[in-house]
Amino acid sequence: MSARGELFTTQISLDNRSYFFNVKENRTGDVFLQIVESKSRDGEDFDRHQIAIFADDLQKFLQGMDKTLSFVEKERKARAKAVREKKAAKDAKYGRGDAKKVYYVKDGTRTEEKRDDGIKRTGRVIHIVSKRTDNGKTESTAVIEKKESIGTEKKSDTEKF
Repeated sequence: MSARGELFTTQISLDNRSYFFNVKENRTGDVFLQIVESKSRDGEDFDRHQIAIFADDLQKFLQGMDKTLSFVEKERKARAKAVREKKAAKDAKYGRGDAKKVYYVKDGTRTEEKRDDGIKRTGRVIHIVSKRTDNGKTESTAVIEKKESIGTEKKSDTEKF
């Protein structure tokens, strides 16, 4: 028997926690499993929590752990299935993401298909013209062209600021 009655020890380290699984023997000769969680607290001190399961109760403990793991795995699979079904329903309703879509203007006319180049198109073209005046100040003029609908002429507004 080694120091403090330890027969076997294994450790699992995570980000800021460590788990120790120690098989120990007490003074009366009873063997038990000690599970210790050691958690770093602000890099200075550690929170330490432990539970002990005696050998007589270890089988019941493992059965409970097995049921818990089965539930977690079943729940994980159910969530993954729900996500797949939701995505399939969305694809069925709106079409596949790689299929071309048709966009409509308010009056119901058909517009060009959306270009996938990352540019937001609002139907407005803005030109800003800046020039220096004789007294050194900058004068800017903004010309905003709006498309009323497809096939009609552009309307221009000019603003000075």
